Amino acid sequence: MLKRNSSLHRLLLVLLSVAMLSLGWLGGTGITLLFALVPLMVISENYSDSARDWWRMCGWAALTFMLWSIATIWWVWIATPLGPIAAGIFGTFYNLCAFMTYHYTAKRAHRALAYTLLVSIWIATEWIYNSADVMTFPWLILGHGFSGGTMLVQWYEYTGIFGGSLWVLVSNISIFEILRTKSTTSKVRAALIVLLPILLSFTLLLCHKPSERTVEISVIQPNVPCYVEDRVEAGMQDPTADIHRLVSSIPSTSEFAIMPESALAYIPAIGSIDEEGYNRIEPILGYIYRETAPSTKFIVGASTVRYYGDVQATETAHYHDYYGWYDQFNTALLTNNQGTVEDTYHKGKLVIGVEAVPMKELFDLFEVDLGGVSGQLGWGDRHSIFTNNNTQIGPAICYEGLYGDYFAGFAREGAEVMAVISNDGWWGDTPGHRRLFDICRLRAIETRRAIARSANTGISGFISPTGRTIGPRLEWDEQGVLTAKLELRDETTIYTRYGDMIARLATYAAILGILYYIAYRTRKRNHLVD
Repeated sequence: MLKRNSSLHRLLLVLLSVAMLSLGWLGGTGITLLFALVPLMVISENYSDSARDWWRMCGWAALTFMLWSIATIWWVWIATPLGPIAAGIFGTFYNLCAFMTYHYTAKRAHRALAYTLLVSIWIATEWIYNSADVMTFPWLILGHGFSGGTMLVQWYEYTGIFGGSLWVLVSNISIFEILRTKSTTSKVRAALIVLLPILLSFTLLLCHKPSERTVEISVIQPNVPCYVEDRVEAGMQDPTADIHRLVSSIPSTSEFAIMPESALAYIPAIGSIDEEGYNRIEPILGYIYRETAPSTKFIVGASTVRYYGDVQATETAHYHDYYGWYDQFNTALLTNNQGTVEDTYHKGKLVIGVEAVPMKELFDLFEVDLGGVSGQLGWGDRHSIFTNNNTQIGPAICYEGLYGDYFAGFAREGAEVMAVISNDGWWGDTPGHRRLFDICRLRAIETRRAIARSANTGISGFISPTGRTIGPRLEWDEQGVLTAKLELRDETTIYTRYGDMIARLATYAAILGILYYIAYRTRKRNHLVD
């Protein structure tokens, strides 16, 4: 391989890698991910095995991963400057664990072992970042980079997003091997690794048979500004009349009407709702729904409170001198057209820094707010399934759309179609709300469930079980109602059944690979291997 050791050459390679890593989160298909790490691997190849060169390589890799983070999640800055900084540091650390282990091992052991450790540790650390309760932000999992190119990854119904990460990493290795060895075998291997998953995806897409069973669902986008000063400026301090006007246009044939996360929180007469006192809000909801059909059920986001008295019933409970111990929940309510609450679901995947607060005392001290109401919320402990006319729908809330295995839990519990209620307005008209919609397209493929998504300020719309957008969408800063017929499906995909199996296997492989390397180096020092 031609060596070019200048700092400028390495910087250009870093920038090339950053650009190819980022495109999947900036509206691209994600295809560039298949060779995005190659420039970084070229830099690694041209360094020696010395400690000084290890630190130099670490610097270039850290720069790559931090710039990738900045290019793709900068929009979190609009809600708080701390958000992208913290996410960038943690994400870069996890990526460095994998890449620098590869760099170190490639200089001291068999290259196959180095490649194995790169793949397994990368996926294992993605899984750790994805599975943690509080310190979790799985936005930049490599498999999520195909949210704009769902035709390429129809096989997610078998593997989930970690199958996408596996494809990306193995493709990068195979393409790098072409540069390193220039052999015909390497070229054939790389072509197969890159092209076969694409051919499989198109085959699955062509063979997909739509379900004959359907349900009619409406989604409402009220377009209420998130921030108080914006609501005052827009004259929407009380959006009750606007919401009623939108709801009154729902067709009488709709079985479900879906309103966004926090929709009720913006109505001054409602605010936070005591879960023992739903009867207080039912007249208000009945007024909003009064022109709708009796057969229509509503899924609507709300902030609810559960009081425990003198008992600290949960670890997340807060204490108030007047109320005693209590939990506040981000909740989805199922109501009828009279406003009667029939079922509830508490959000089970909470947004770090807003709803789930690590080192709470420190965050409270600096008044950190990543958008919305700051403070530790209560955790949901079950996947509720809402029902109307024997149709079962899963009510996922916003951030839960980032977690494939958790989202699939609704399908495991019997959901035949999915609702996603969200409020993405905290970050303005940025890539954030667009990618949240697109990532739901991956969730649809993994579970083969159609999705109706209602977002406060956009994007609202419908997604087929193949990840295709159905009909028009309500984009950023639009107000309106959309209605569509969505497929009902009750079969479970391989991914729904087994979840993140690839990530679990990768974790075991990473442990075994590290143990093998230790044994190999021990034997080499004792002159037991060449």
